[in-house]
Amino acid sequence: MEVFIMAKKTIMLCCAAGMSTSLLVTKMQKAVEDEGKDAEVFAVPAAEADDQLESKDISCILLGPQVRYMEDDFKKKVDGKDIPVAVIDMQAYGMMQGDKVIKQAYDLMGE
Repeated sequence: MEVFIMAKKTIMLCCAAGMSTSLLVTKMQKAVEDEGKDAEVFAVPAAEADDQLESKDISCILLGPQVRYMEDDFKKKVDGKDIPVAVIDMQAYGMMQGDKVIKQAYDLMGE
């Protein structure tokens, strides 16, 4: 019998100033707990993303819809690092549906 140990995931949300995603992070953390997943979810302003990429083992990056124009830049930053990047579904973001955004993150990571 094979046993797979799922490593803790680190999901980084990036937005313009880091404020609008803080409520979404709270809802995502609740969804993580409710679903029994092991993940850290945090938000940073896009300007601080580089520091986080250097200091943490990031599993995926989700961009707030207001910074969707930065998607290509982020993909270039993580090229070769196996860190998927996507824009958060606008409806899930606007409705603050943490469970849907967690699902998007896990789908992005292929889990």
